[in-house]
Amino acid sequence: MMQVIATDAYSYKHLAQMLDGYDCPAILVSLDYQILATNQNYRKEFGDVSIQASPRCYEVSHGYSVPCDDAGEDCPLSAVLASGHKERVLHIHQTPRGKEHVDVEMLPIFDDDGKPQFFIELLKPVAVTSVGHENGTLVGRSKRFNAMLEKITRVSKSDASVLLLGESGTGKELVAQAIHQSSGRESKSLVTLECAGLTDSLFESELFGHVKGSFTGANNNKTGLVELANGGTLFLDEIGDVPLSMQVKLLRLIETGTFRPVGSATVKHTNFRLICATHKNLMKMVGEGSFRQDLFYRINVFPIYVPTLRDRMEDIPLLVSNLLNRISKQKEYYLTDSALQRLKGHSFPGNIRELSNILNRAIVLTDTNIIDVVTIDECLSIDYEEYDDAFLDVKKTITKGEEEPHLVDLKTAEKNYLAELMTIFQHDKDKVAKVAGISLRSLYRKLEN
Repeated sequence: MMQVIATDAYSYKHLAQMLDGYDCPAILVSLDYQILATNQNYRKEFGDVSIQASPRCYEVSHGYSVPCDDAGEDCPLSAVLASGHKERVLHIHQTPRGKEHVDVEMLPIFDDDGKPQFFIELLKPVAVTSVGHENGTLVGRSKRFNAMLEKITRVSKSDASVLLLGESGTGKELVAQAIHQSSGRESKSLVTLECAGLTDSLFESELFGHVKGSFTGANNNKTGLVELANGGTLFLDEIGDVPLSMQVKLLRLIETGTFRPVGSATVKHTNFRLICATHKNLMKMVGEGSFRQDLFYRINVFPIYVPTLRDRMEDIPLLVSNLLNRISKQKEYYLTDSALQRLKGHSFPGNIRELSNILNRAIVLTDTNIIDVVTIDECLSIDYEEYDDAFLDVKKTITKGEEEPHLVDLKTAEKNYLAELMTIFQHDKDKVAKVAGISLRSLYRKLEN
């Protein structure tokens, strides 16, 4: 904090000169929200501001006619006045490129009586997100989305372990990527391990690697993911599915940064930032004894809740635009207003993944580049009872030869079961994954093995 007396243009000029000492966009603001000066980084990022016109920060940044808190948003200046120290908020600002998320930090400058007289506002664009489809991996502007994004921007610069919580299909992997890309480890690798469906031995081999001959089928040395993540970030997706017998080895890795490849006596060291994700209630699992309490507190340093699509329905138009551009890069598709309203009335148990599937289906069903409410209704009215009937047929097929039982190992039985499903559903992997009760990612992995 700074303490100055500034009552004339000369003092304003000297205060303004301080702004160029900041390596990010910065402005000098008066007690009544007037922008008194901008630095070179601000002008480069957001454009010139006519100081002679006595512009207010809320007018320039948001197009409001009243301060942010009167327009229903958090105001950093008001927050500073209330607390007496610097404050930080996440805002959506108008820029020459359109609306963008900006991490705003407000620093007070006090007079001799200890009262705030000026404010230095530091503005740092959040590169990993967008309120449109032009840039970024995370898309949204709702209150719940912004609350999550603010936590992402806060934790990214540290090395604290992050636990992402939320339902399946909410985009936890994209959040992990955003944290990594905003961190000091962005030049190194983000290494992902999908923990669901892994046996003890496979989990250990994937995570720590193995040496040739350490077990049947180990024909070559294999580098583990923790070694590949050295200097970068390790993302353990569905951490709640880690076998209990492996949790103690994972705990030791996190605590000491050391590990041994399977079959090796050599201890290796690694340095990574840990991000975990789960859709399960880990606290409940701790109480049930299926998840170690000490491991839970190791990974739960900084929890972030990834909101469901039901919690952020106002983001659907942005998400639809973004997803349509990802799905079809050759042809532009648009939804009518009535189609958008119909989507807003859907509960989306599958979250963003379900929305993506619906839009994929709609593109196939529409004859033009305009997706109307009739098409969306058709996409939403699929008879899921057909899945149950087909599942019963599969069970009958699998149990048909019970009079002459033929026993096979569990892995072969699983492969046979999935092959039957693929045949019945004509290789529609979304339907097969739903009937089998596994994620689409897990299905791809099982089909490849």
